[in-house]
Amino acid sequence: MLRDLAVPFAASPAPMLQGIKLFGDGASLADFSRLRSEGRVVGFTTNPTLMFKAGVQDYAAFARQLINLIPDMPLSFEVFSDDLQEMDRQARLISSWGRNAYVKIPITNTRGESCLPLVGRLSADGVKVNVTAIMTLEQTAATVEALNPAVPAIISIFAGRIADTGIDPVPVMRAAVAMAARRPRAEVLWASTREVFNLYQARDCSCHIITATPDILRKLDMSGKDLDDLSLETVAMFRDDAVTAGYRI
Repeated sequence: MLRDLAVPFAASPAPMLQGIKLFGDGASLADFSRLRSEGRVVGFTTNPTLMFKAGVQDYAAFARQLINLIPDMPLSFEVFSDDLQEMDRQARLISSWGRNAYVKIPITNTRGESCLPLVGRLSADGVKVNVTAIMTLEQTAATVEALNPAVPAIISIFAGRIADTGIDPVPVMRAAVAMAARRPRAEVLWASTREVFNLYQARDCSCHIITATPDILRKLDMSGKDLDDLSLETVAMFRDDAVTAGYRI
């Protein structure tokens, strides 16, 4: 049976960058609460690595706290088993925690076994999946094929990690958006964001979503800033820090 999918999420992007949905990425309840109150974002993502680095000890307790704190925006939580059957159990449990919960399923497990048959079963049963760690257009095409057209889903392509290899992610993301058009309820997400400029790149690629850390989102305040003024501020920062440090030559 399909779940009730008519969740009243905020659909319009934060006013600081029109044309794309901004999600917050991290594992801090305080940061997430602040970003929500500031109106900077319309959803959130996290993963086990971010939770571990943030000192989260109880996965389920953290997730439930976040769902209670932000019940009206999409929240993505990742399964952490490497066994496909256990992934299925975890995914259905996470999905049951809230109507706004998306379940992040990696494109493969650590043995390289495809998780897409699992994605297909979950999507067919109305679970909102966020297929993650995608790097190639072949993976993207297979993901699109696995999704139920009637169920919301997110396709997370790690554009930042693609760029780390020396490959321009922009053509990849443009092609991915075109592929995803076959599933109108699926959204392409630019993941592993490295800098503010990525937000503009993702928007210009027609990506539906980009997720970014609070530090990157905060830098959006510099949008449109005069570069001469920024140069002067930078020089002043260097000078102030040298004086504060008491440097002598």
